[in-house]
Amino acid sequence: MTYTVAVRELCEFTAKQGDLDLRFTPAPTALEGIAGHAAVAERRGKDYRAEVALAGQYKTLRVRGRADGVDTAQQRLDEVKTFKGRLDRQPASHRALHWAQARIYGWLLCQQEGWGHIDLALVYFDIGTQKETVFTERHSATDLQQHFEAHCERFLAWAEAQVAHRAARDAALAALAFPFGAFRAGQRPLAEAVYKAAVASRCLLAQAPTGIGKTMGTLFPLLKAAPGQQIDKVFFLAAKTSGRQMALDALARLADSAPALPLRVLELVARDKACEHPDKACHGESCPLAQGFYDRLPAARAAAVAPTTDDARSAPALLQQARVREVALAHQVCPYYLSQELARWADVVVGDYNYYFDLGGLLHGLAQANQWRAALLVDEAHNLVERARKMYTAELRPDSLAQARQSPAATRHPAVKKALDKVRRQWVALDKAQTAAYAVYDAFPDKLLAALKECGSTLSDHFADHPAEPDAALQAFYFDAVHLVRMAELLDAHSLVDITQASAAHRPAAKPGDSVVCTRNVVPAPFLQPRLAAAHTSTLFSATLQPARYYADLLGLPDHPAWVDVESPFHARQLHVQVARRISTRYPDRPTSLAPIADLMAQQFTARPGNYLAFFSSYEYLQQVADVFERHHPHLPHWRQSRRMLEGEQRDFLARFTDTSQGIAFAVLGGAFAEGIDLPGKRLIGAFLATLGLPQVNPVNEQIRQRMQALFGDGYDYTYLYPGLQKVVQAAGRVIRTPSDEGVVHLMDDRFARAEVRALLPAWWQLQ
Repeated sequence: MTYTVAVRELCEFTAKQGDLDLRFTPAPTALEGIAGHAAVAERRGKDYRAEVALAGQYKTLRVRGRADGVDTAQQRLDEVKTFKGRLDRQPASHRALHWAQARIYGWLLCQQEGWGHIDLALVYFDIGTQKETVFTERHSATDLQQHFEAHCERFLAWAEAQVAHRAARDAALAALAFPFGAFRAGQRPLAEAVYKAAVASRCLLAQAPTGIGKTMGTLFPLLKAAPGQQIDKVFFLAAKTSGRQMALDALARLADSAPALPLRVLELVARDKACEHPDKACHGESCPLAQGFYDRLPAARAAAVAPTTDDARSAPALLQQARVREVALAHQVCPYYLSQELARWADVVVGDYNYYFDLGGLLHGLAQANQWRAALLVDEAHNLVERARKMYTAELRPDSLAQARQSPAATRHPAVKKALDKVRRQWVALDKAQTAAYAVYDAFPDKLLAALKECGSTLSDHFADHPAEPDAALQAFYFDAVHLVRMAELLDAHSLVDITQASAAHRPAAKPGDSVVCTRNVVPAPFLQPRLAAAHTSTLFSATLQPARYYADLLGLPDHPAWVDVESPFHARQLHVQVARRISTRYPDRPTSLAPIADLMAQQFTARPGNYLAFFSSYEYLQQVADVFERHHPHLPHWRQSRRMLEGEQRDFLARFTDTSQGIAFAVLGGAFAEGIDLPGKRLIGAFLATLGLPQVNPVNEQIRQRMQALFGDGYDYTYLYPGLQKVVQAAGRVIRTPSDEGVVHLMDDRFARAEVRALLPAWWQLQ
């Protein structure tokens, strides 16, 4: 069996040496890189060909790639690299990697054209000055063949191991049995829909009730489909830590049920959670785990994917954060960057949405570079709308610029100070011209945009010229400015530009230039659509994906995606849903709602003591009701969610829900306890919802409503009703988790009795 590898991937594996060096130096964007390559090609003669596809074979290894440029008349091959800053500061390891790639391409071209020798050119194109710096070498075809074969030989043992692993993996997956014997009610139709979508290479939108085992019901069928569909990777993407953990638990259960299953499962975590030396910079002169990283990487990589028992057939590699850390520290390499390297060799990767959907998403980049057939599972997909909006929104805050202007670099380097001051002047002028506290612009203000571009260029040069002068505040502003410029250049109907001036009530000393400038994404579909399309198959699943057209419109699903609405295995007799028709939680009515809500909660608790969750639209409302509850019913146990709870505090909050405890927990709808938590049986027997979850009516949301109305014709529903009711259903779904659970949900607002609201609630509920 042949193993295929890209030239770049081959050299990344065999030619990287020395330290991990992530000192910040500005790099061209993808668009700048494309433009730079095009500029180089335009300067060449008529015999010049760009993007020349090449391929070659060594034993069972097939190597392929695209050479940047070839001049057939001169028998010359160009390897083009775009850059910013000073080329003389380029690490020697980077130059060595570039030459390794050029020489591989050189042999593939000589073999294809029958040439006995070739000139190789490393062409470094400066994005700022548009100048080329060219280094050339002349090689015989024989020398290049030896170079090619030496690199292939170093990779071959690993490649053969991967081929064997893939064959064993696919055989084991084909024989894999469902780990629980029988499917839960509702789990089988979900699994069938996922499998069929994978076979048909389709996108599936799957609505399935909480508590049926959606995680296993999606992972198992997709893994079963992998051998037949030649799926290289499964990416399980979650919005929260709890979602990732449920996936890891399900995969561990699969490994327990089939100990001979050689499935490599990798957990990706945020850098701040994996860093061993947060006080050090990411380069060999500062961090001991960066020093010699690439020299020690091969042994660490091999150890990570090695069988975990003496029996080589039994090798489920569950590379969760703790295991990756253990391997990394044993080999003295950085755990975070080891996990990123291991993403190339894992079968299933579990991580946050941003690892695939963000503009610089690692998994999407690797999938494109290596032409993987990837399959996506998007957990709790209703969250992807807001998360994606944040990914493609950019804003500048006045404190970010103020801190940059006070940085050491602004004091010592006049060019930096001048560029920052110019941004400040344009910002102030814009604020002075704006007559309203909040304003929406047809386009990004051109003078501020020009100042930001100029400032970005100046800071880029500064960072390149002074890599040994770390400046966190200046870098933070630079990243904000670059992201804002990029989103401004991509501005279309999917986003809007707004400026919110500081309120005197909140900042008495507010003055022009203290506003927040934002390119606000409203519809992430144009950004998500190509990423979904790049996958072989994708399943987006949640308990709340209704109406389907709302999610299809906002998430960029292909035309006519597959859809399944799994019938609930639960029955109306299990859950008593009661509407408090005499209570209004509308903002003007909240003062008069406090006592009735507190009394209703006390009545329910007295009638049936146990554990309850009470959800409110804000911390302020939560505190007001909780204070009244405490005064009127001091003998009833309760506890409250606090602002900005740390993970340990969240665990303590949930730990109070036991089979023998009693009390009412006050929480915020849409917060950490409104979804993704599992409290079956007596751990939770009821929920109170003192809100419809509707987003606040404010100038920003009203602008979003107008844009939604223009694009889809349902502005109010798309902006307020659908997102609000989705949160309500998620929160209420905490109560019934198993077929034996029984409980009660109190919907405390008269609007829940309206037909348009009831239509968005689960069909199996019977409102009383």
